[in-house]
Amino acid sequence: MTTPISFDPAQVPVTGVDTHLPKVSGELLAPAALRRRFVAPPVWTPEYLSEPKFSQRTPVAASVLVPLVMRDQLMVLLTQRTAHLSSHSGQVAFPGGKADPEDADVAATALREAQEEIGLHPDHVEVIGTLPIYTTGSAYIVTPVVALVQPDAPLVPNADEVADVFEVPLAFLMDPANHRHHAVDWQGATRQWLSMPYRDANRERFIWGATAGMLRNFYRFLLD
Repeated sequence: MTTPISFDPAQVPVTGVDTHLPKVSGELLAPAALRRRFVAPPVWTPEYLSEPKFSQRTPVAASVLVPLVMRDQLMVLLTQRTAHLSSHSGQVAFPGGKADPEDADVAATALREAQEEIGLHPDHVEVIGTLPIYTTGSAYIVTPVVALVQPDAPLVPNADEVADVFEVPLAFLMDPANHRHHAVDWQGATRQWLSMPYRDANRERFIWGATAGMLRNFYRFLLD
């Protein structure tokens, strides 16, 4: 059983913004530089690895694809989940989901789920590495699989799961001046998280929770 969140995370006050931290330099955000980084990763410490548990379900292995679309600058492909889903409904998320027994590895799970959710065919995707496992409060044990995506890759979102697909510049997300800290008292404890709100031509995209935590780990991976 999963307890629904009873507050609007976008309305929770900001407790701090990380303007004091350096952004990742543009040279490190190029496809070739990212490939090299994953081949020879630095010694580094992830900042966000888990959330306070709010679900009684048995932990489930899962993967998400962190798709970096190779336009003039790298763009992170994200989805807005539909409102009727039982888990993380309406939230901004990476395409992904739980592992199937037939999946060969974590990358296979991420690629299969991305194809099912947004119609992204694996032929248009180059997996370059993984980030540390992140355990959500809803008991998903998630491996983020980072990949480069061809800019002309056709997408066909699954309307049952995905309300919208959009892109955010990787440079925006790798600049901690855009990382906001929040805290709220919920279920007898203080819950804290990051958000990275981004306004595109259509609306403000409120990136928060697990998605923001994984992106923050990506920031640390590239910075350290």
